[in-house]
Amino acid sequence: MPRRLPQPCLCLVTDRRIAEGQALVERVVQAVDGGVDMVQLREKDLPGARLLELAQSLKTAIAGRALLVINERVDVAVACRADGAQLGEEALPVAQARALLGPDALVGRSVHCVTGAKEAAAQGADFLVAGTMYATGSHPGQPPAGPELVRRMAQACSIPIIGIGGITAANAGEVVLAGAQGVAVISSILAAPDPGEAARRLKQVLTDAWRKQRSND
Repeated sequence: MPRRLPQPCLCLVTDRRIAEGQALVERVVQAVDGGVDMVQLREKDLPGARLLELAQSLKTAIAGRALLVINERVDVAVACRADGAQLGEEALPVAQARALLGPDALVGRSVHCVTGAKEAAAQGADFLVAGTMYATGSHPGQPPAGPELVRRMAQACSIPIIGIGGITAANAGEVVLAGAQGVAVISSILAAPDPGEAARRLKQVLTDAWRKQRSND
């Protein structure tokens, strides 16, 4: 059966600059315990063998309690039998990635404009990761588009949208109310003193906003 994103979806993106090795795995597990639905392994500087090793460690640790998607490296996603892959705007076309991953895998595409969102949806992407929502240290100098970008994308295409960039418990609800199915975060959870509690707070904000957004439809 094809995989689907939870409603709402809280995604945690990894960053070894915050935690590395077993410490990273432990923080991810705490986050999943707190309510993270999807883990995106995004470590662009890691060579294939080390990335695969980390992917396998994460997959074993989260034990199917959250989806695991691999950023860009479709080959690693296949090798570790991940739930899917997250493609950048200039990564493999969706069709080629799906041919490698299999028909049941999730294929996401990062987008930064409505045109890109429409193209990704037309190519068969399962979900979009849209940014940048708010100012963020992971993309310094990139002007944030804000939730209005999500609103315009949601009007242009019907596949799930995940907002990313500077997301916190204070603003995550705005992104969902604009039409997103969820958010992706890094430091708001991974750098928190208690990743599990940070995830719980964020998930509750998402759940409340999702219910409100559904009731307004």
